[in-house]
Amino acid sequence: MSNSVPKARRYLLGIETSCDDTGVAILDDEGKVLANELLSQIDAHQVFNGVVPEIASRKHFETIHTLLDRALESAGLSWGDLSAVACTIGPGLIGSLLVGVCTGKAVACALGIPFIPVNHLIGHIFSNALTHPELAPPFIVLLVSGGHTDLYAVVSYEDLRHLGGTLDDAAGEAFDKGARILGLPYPGGPSVSKAAETGDPHSVRFPLPLKKQGTMDFSFSGLKTALLYHMKKHPDSSVSDAAASYQEAITDILVEKTFLAGRQTGYRKLVFAGGVSANRALREKARSRAAKWGYTVFFPRVEDCMDNAAMIARAGWHALWSGAVHQPKATVDSSLTIEKTQAVTKGSGSSKA
Repeated sequence: MSNSVPKARRYLLGIETSCDDTGVAILDDEGKVLANELLSQIDAHQVFNGVVPEIASRKHFETIHTLLDRALESAGLSWGDLSAVACTIGPGLIGSLLVGVCTGKAVACALGIPFIPVNHLIGHIFSNALTHPELAPPFIVLLVSGGHTDLYAVVSYEDLRHLGGTLDDAAGEAFDKGARILGLPYPGGPSVSKAAETGDPHSVRFPLPLKKQGTMDFSFSGLKTALLYHMKKHPDSSVSDAAASYQEAITDILVEKTFLAGRQTGYRKLVFAGGVSANRALREKARSRAAKWGYTVFFPRVEDCMDNAAMIARAGWHALWSGAVHQPKATVDSSLTIEKTQAVTKGSGSSKA
C-alpha cells in the first residue's frame, strides 16, 4: 500500500491506549495539532490505588469510538480527509494496546491509508516537539514515564543511545509507592507534589542512591524503604514535610544524573519527557542549574507530559515524512524497548518511529 496522498493537505490520526488514558489526536501536514481528545480513567482506578488492566482495556473499548468522532468534529474533518494512522503498539498493558491497535488498523484498512506503529516512549520524546517545534537533535533526554527512568543521547531521532537507567524502581514507581506509604491517593506523583507544597524539603535527610557516583544509572528502591522506616519510626511526623523531603531526594537524583549526561557527552540541550517531567520541583531545579551552567532545558507543557495521542501523532508524523510505509503486520508488544524499535527500523531500511 502506498502512502501517496493528494498534495493539497495531509492529516494524520494518532491513537494512544497504552495504559489508562484513551487518546485520539489529529495533526495537519505542518505538525499542527488540530484536535487532541483525551479521556482519563483515574476515577475508575483510584479505588484500587492503581491501574487494573482489565478495567483499563474495557474503558478504552467503551470510549475510543466516541473520541474518534469528537476529534474529527473538533478538527473540522471527515474520515476521508485522513492520510495516515499512527498508533502506540507498546510498551504498555497488552489489553489496552490491543484496543488502540485494532482500531487503528481497522481505520487504515477501511480508508486505504498507511498504518504507522509508534513506540510509546519515543512518543514521549516527541511531546517536546509539540511545545518546542524548533527542538532538534543532538540532545540528552531523560525519560521518566511509568516504569521507565532512562537517559538517552539523541544523536538523531533514528539514533538514540542508552546512557543509563534505573536498576530497580523507576521514579514514577517511587512516587506511587511513596504516596501509599504516606497515605496519599493515587496517582502518587501529583499527590506527593501537592502535599509537598506546604512542607519543608529539608526536614528529613533521605539517602541519595548513586547520586555522586560517575554512573548514569538510577536506584530508588532504597529511598522508598527509607521513607517507610521514617514513617514507622515517626508516625506522628508531618506528611507534608516527609512528602517534600522525599520529592526533594527524587528530583535531586534526576537532575544530577541528567546534567552528568550533558557533561559527559558535551550536549548542551537537555530534554525532559514523561509523566514525572510535570513535577514542578524538577522543573525549577533543572531550569535553575541550566541558567548557572549554560545549558538549555526543554520541558513539554504540563498537559503534554501525560499520555496523550498528540505526541503519538507527532512521532508518526516524523516517521511518515522520513519515509515510513504502511505496516499492517505490526503487532502489540507490552515490553517494547527503544532499542528493539531501532533494530526493526534499521532492519527494514526505513525511518519509522
